[in-house]
Amino acid sequence: MIATGWSWYVIALAALNIFGLVWLLWYTAKRRPGDPGPEETSHYWDGDITEYNKPMPRWWIQGFYLTIVFAIGYVLWYGGLGKYAGISGWSSQREHALDKAASDANLAVTFRPYDGRPIERLAGDPQALQLGRSIFANTCATCHGSSAQGAIGYPNLADDIWHWGGAPDRVLQTVLDGREGVMPEWGPVLTSMGGDNAIDYTVAYVRALGTPGQSVQNDYLAAQGKKLYDGVCVACHGVDGKGNQELGAPDLTDKYWLYGSSKESLRQSIAKGRHGVMPAHRDLLGETRARLVAAYVWSLSQPAATKAAPTDTPAPARP
Repeated sequence: MIATGWSWYVIALAALNIFGLVWLLWYTAKRRPGDPGPEETSHYWDGDITEYNKPMPRWWIQGFYLTIVFAIGYVLWYGGLGKYAGISGWSSQREHALDKAASDANLAVTFRPYDGRPIERLAGDPQALQLGRSIFANTCATCHGSSAQGAIGYPNLADDIWHWGGAPDRVLQTVLDGREGVMPEWGPVLTSMGGDNAIDYTVAYVRALGTPGQSVQNDYLAAQGKKLYDGVCVACHGVDGKGNQELGAPDLTDKYWLYGSSKESLRQSIAKGRHGVMPAHRDLLGETRARLVAAYVWSLSQPAATKAAPTDTPAPARP
């Protein structure tokens, strides 16, 4: 009902505009009794410049009428009156679908040689890597940066640290189906266990885990934080803080911090939690393009492996 009402509103507005244009042309094209003659406006400048009041040529007026007739025919043929389709049945949605199908067919020819190829082999193929790099630039660089080094909240893909696993099949799974990493809000729980300073204690212990050679026993805050860590955090990050790639729980013993390593940033992560989402790209890219971009991403952290990887991928056919 609402769509029909809006359609009639559009129809009425279009009809009013067309009628108004026709009336304006008709009204201004005629001379009326009492109008001054074409050369009797009495408007003079510099003694020899006179303003005339001559009507437009008849062919010009007829041309305007023809454009109005053309506009009416165009709207009736192609549609432009709300939800009502034109006589031809044409729609921009259908036109886009046809263009997309043709483009997808061309792309399929280009990507067909790489269908089902192992990530390791694609990573050793310069042509495959070039395609993967292009797909990355168009799809992934918005979040991870053109150099794939990420930003606060967006992982660095150029190092060898992987929260969800860096094996080729794990990287491909991440691209295809996405990931959702959730760090719960532990502030109230920790405070109930260790008092008002519980967050600071936990932060101190977590920072100590990532500082080689630092003795937790000699640091009062870290020692208190270990008790809290063992009671709450160990379930995901492990006894030794090495994390759990099945859950996306980061390794707390390395020097990489997705949301920053400052005390304030860690306080925010522990007290308020974090929620990171890597969107699934299966529907957007399809299997083969996802495989190519996964090979490119994997290659960034495996330079030696990619150089040694055998290539058996033929040159892509051109449409």
